Amino acid sequence: MRRLPPLTAVEAFVQVARLGSVKAAAEELALSSPALSRRVQALERFIGKPLFERRHQAMLLNGDGELLLARIAPAIDALALAIEATTGEAELLRLRLAVLPLFASQQLIPHLPALRDLHPDLHVELDTGPHGLARLGEGVDAAIVLAREVDPTLYCYRLDRNRVMPILARSLVEGRYPITKPEHLAKMTIFLHRDMPDTFDHWREAIGLPELEPAAIDYFDSGQLMLDAAGQGLGVAFMLEGHLTGAHDERLTRLFDHEIESPYNYWFACRRSALSNRAVKLFHDWLIETVVKQEE
Repeated sequence: MRRLPPLTAVEAFVQVARLGSVKAAAEELALSSPALSRRVQALERFIGKPLFERRHQAMLLNGDGELLLARIAPAIDALALAIEATTGEAELLRLRLAVLPLFASQQLIPHLPALRDLHPDLHVELDTGPHGLARLGEGVDAAIVLAREVDPTLYCYRLDRNRVMPILARSLVEGRYPITKPEHLAKMTIFLHRDMPDTFDHWREAIGLPELEPAAIDYFDSGQLMLDAAGQGLGVAFMLEGHLTGAHDERLTRLFDHEIESPYNYWFACRRSALSNRAVKLFHDWLIETVVKQEE
């Protein structure tokens, strides 16, 4: 039988590769950071080449490391499952997902019962805190974000193509002084999400009114609060078409008939090495096959 490296060294390598941090991997394995580093170094000595690019507070797989992870991670996961099945101590597969609250409520949570039926051992922990991409590998395994584009060093999959539109209360288009043309927005407050700050600029450029200025601009951290404020007639929310259709709010309607493609889209993102994590891979495949294709 061929000589193999210590399994503890392989386990340490896989955890650091998936989490991108010695500190995070050490916490996961209940080790000190120096002890974990020694295990990774032992594997590198066994193989005879470095597997990581070492940076300040981060370790990134190099080409040899990416190749090794792709080859051994499925086997490590299969080994863990075999041992759990044999001992009868199988644990939940846990995915820590950073996601915007509005996407979670409108497009994700309604489908989660189907995911549980399909993969009863997969537990999805939703984290609605900010800066999901920045926390990949440091508290979250994957993220669903709203952005123009995603850092090309990450794995990403665009979940939609959407149109941007002004959304407001029906009472503002049916009242005594209805809003009937874009120039009327000069007397209105508009609402913008902090993750989509250029939405109004993009829209007014696209309709040929780059100089159009609203009476005021209010910025929100919550898409749901934007919709609620618009429903109360407090202003005009510049959001995505999917936000309006997903709201199922009879108070709301779109304004004008312009078909303007949004510069912002929803993306699924994770570190490339995270796709070897069984929980991430299961969720990724299900999300694309079930949620995304149903929306197409």
